[in-house]
Amino acid sequence: MYRTPLNDHFKTYPLNPAHKIIIITAPSGAGKTSITRYLLNKYPLLSFSISAATRKPRAGEEDGVQYHFMSEQAFKNKIDADAFVEWEMVYEGNYYGTLKTELERIWGLGKTPVLDIDVKGAIHIQQQFGKNCLSIFIEPPSVEELKKRLESRGSETAESLATRINKASYEISFSHQFNKTIINKDLEIACAETEQLIKEFLGW
Repeated sequence: MYRTPLNDHFKTYPLNPAHKIIIITAPSGAGKTSITRYLLNKYPLLSFSISAATRKPRAGEEDGVQYHFMSEQAFKNKIDADAFVEWEMVYEGNYYGTLKTELERIWGLGKTPVLDIDVKGAIHIQQQFGKNCLSIFIEPPSVEELKKRLESRGSETAESLATRINKASYEISFSHQFNKTIINKDLEIACAETEQLIKEFLGW
């Protein structure tokens, strides 16, 4: 499922000191999307980086809003064209990636992109952007608590739940590779802690 970090698929991205990136990463269900929404609602100079994805849109999702939805072949064509800063097959047959054009669009607006992405994708971004990047890993209080959160969604089968829990346990083992780790036991506190880290990084 996963590639070795910084393999030949990725070239060094040309860095501009003014171009900063915020990464919020976590296992599924740890709360990264809720924290990201909080930040985006509060700070207009932050902008959500819309990932590309090959999965089908869910109810209420729109192309170009939650994701840039595309076919698997179209995604692979983008890979061949070196259009991604990072990409991963996160689940079997489902590809996700960060388009270079998306980052450039946000920087062109004078804003800082916020990436809500998979753990391995986050590692690839961090390794390419170095000090231009702040990577924050959102960790659940425990795997058992994470399981309860995923079960409460009511959208998981026993098989998909087991897959997500196994993947989460694996991803938590990478938490030390990120700039900061925040344990999301209380969402309000986790939001405030994340906010403070970003303000310090951007000099706000």
